[in-house]
Amino acid sequence: MSTEIPARWSDPEREQLEERVAATELAWLTLEVDVETLRVEIDNFALVHHQLLGPLYASLDELDALIAEAVAARTGDPADLRRAVEARARVEPPADPELAEGLREVEPEPTRKVRPDREAQRVYRELARRAHPDLATDPVEQERRSAFIARVNEAYAHGDAATLEQLAEEWSTDPDSAPAADAAERPDWLRQRLEWLTGKIGRLAAEQVRLERTPMGELLLLAPQEPERLLEELAESLLARAAEQRAELDRLLGDPGHNDGDRPRETQENPTMFAQIPTTDAASVPADAVLLDVREQDEWDAGHVEGALHIPIGEVIARLDELPAQKLYVLCRVGGRSAQVVQYLVAQGREAVNVDGGMFAWEAAGRPMTAGDGRDAFVL
Repeated sequence: MSTEIPARWSDPEREQLEERVAATELAWLTLEVDVETLRVEIDNFALVHHQLLGPLYASLDELDALIAEAVAARTGDPADLRRAVEARARVEPPADPELAEGLREVEPEPTRKVRPDREAQRVYRELARRAHPDLATDPVEQERRSAFIARVNEAYAHGDAATLEQLAEEWSTDPDSAPAADAAERPDWLRQRLEWLTGKIGRLAAEQVRLERTPMGELLLLAPQEPERLLEELAESLLARAAEQRAELDRLLGDPGHNDGDRPRETQENPTMFAQIPTTDAASVPADAVLLDVREQDEWDAGHVEGALHIPIGEVIARLDELPAQKLYVLCRVGGRSAQVVQYLVAQGREAVNVDGGMFAWEAAGRPMTAGDGRDAFVL
């Protein structure tokens, strides 16, 4: 005599509840991965933004202070004097040496830039779906899952796809702790899960909005697919602003009726402190020069200088030890990204020169190029 297998649900409302929870869990897990990915990308963008554009911002602050001091020396107006003091305070380090030393001691070490790839995101999403602590009801099981997910989050934060794969294989041997489909407590568990998921989605959505509205988040959202080229545009804007500030300072200090003795002390002591970064034209780059190309992979593949070292701009900080000790000639597409890298390298005590006009100028000068696939090289 055969035994009839009972239907999974006898109540259509319970089956509908099961489907609603499954759909809501999928929406929650997808949003959680999206928010975590956004947080990692904003952190990475902020790191590179600070490291590469920080020297430019510092130069602009110093120029602002010099201009304010020049205006105050010319007018003697109390308001101008106050603005000069405030501008200088934004530039100078703390007067107390012990305080300055304390700030240096707590300054965090630069973090290696990572960006989890699609495979890492896929494995992370799958692990979160299967192993999240809130998918269990037993406190002991929740604690075990929390410890496991902490390892998953750490691997994801470092973009470590290999470790994520190992963790996925490890978890595949563990049983699902949720109540069985035909268990009496299943409907109550589903209702609790649905309530929790709804609240979780709301909190994640609020966190996503908060991240997007941070200064770095707003910048990144201007070009989420091309953050490196956004940095290039920012650098070009800052360089243009610096040129305007230098012209204004020259105008204030170059007036024949303005005595040199009235100039701000910093300008008298170091008149060339804001000279342009080392720059040369493409035609003047020596044939045996050490070239650093900071463009992206697709640009490199389309056309590059044979023998050049290729490190995309977003990886320069993390791969600084790979750069040779010799004088570096830095290239990009038009000279904006390379200017950022030269500014950064010079601040690190390295000898570097920006190739003005980038690969477009290199090509126009008739300098040789090669392509990654053997086809005719061109500037992308």
